[in-house]
Amino acid sequence: MKIGSKEHKEFFCRSFLESHLEYEPESLPWPNLDNIALESLRSIPFWREALNTEQEAGVMVNAFAATISDPLLKEAIALQGMEEIRHGRLIKFLINHYDIQISPPPEPVLSSNIKTAFLDFGFGECLDSFLAFGLFGIARRHISYIPEALFNIFDEVLDEEARHIMFFINWVTYLHQEGKSNWSRRINALVHYSRALQDKIKAFSGSNEEQQEGFTPTGASNFIDNLTPELLLSTCLQENTRRLGIFDKELLQLQLIPNLAKTALATLRLILRRQSNSLTQLSEP
Repeated sequence: MKIGSKEHKEFFCRSFLESHLEYEPESLPWPNLDNIALESLRSIPFWREALNTEQEAGVMVNAFAATISDPLLKEAIALQGMEEIRHGRLIKFLINHYDIQISPPPEPVLSSNIKTAFLDFGFGECLDSFLAFGLFGIARRHISYIPEALFNIFDEVLDEEARHIMFFINWVTYLHQEGKSNWSRRINALVHYSRALQDKIKAFSGSNEEQQEGFTPTGASNFIDNLTPELLLSTCLQENTRRLGIFDKELLQLQLIPNLAKTALATLRLILRRQSNSLTQLSEP
């Protein structure tokens, strides 16, 4: 199958459409939580940001779908918009169901350049989901007081995010295949990833209120003990491979972020090994 061909387009669109799951957030088996689990859930700092992101995404993706002339691409992107809106409904239901106190998020505002907004969102979602896969995997292994039923609900959400990533990577490659070299496409991806990273840095360095209600670098450590960069990177890579590994091998996979993470992990382990060797030498008589 030639990447960028009509066959490629039909394959990644059909794969996305046919893997859609029907469910209503309000009808999911939400578990009862004890006081410890409730306190932990309510202390997680990113619920407002997550709700705001999903609500904005649903509106934006639906608006972008309305601009697409190709019927199959339009159908697939509209389905993603519906799933993003459903994610927003799911998070809003969770917030209300477990009485999590947040300030109301702002009303979604559409960008004047909806295509660029969709591209920025897609690359940002690749970065966010890669990190979310790892944090979720660590939380599931180490937080015993959260019921498995709640992890199961968000497991489906993350599987949908993996589908979004696979669709986006294949769509954006299909879109830019003609007349562009591999280097040109990589530079284009780096530009969008850079914007996504700048948005994260901006969120991390915002006002005190934004930091309290957003996902800060220290936020994860509030509910995951002994979270180290090495553990986070290694788990992100493992979980990314597991979640994306179920898709057909002919579909393009996310590569740049995992490759950068592998390089960072190897560098970190080398630094830690040298530090350990230096400490050993200093302690020798």
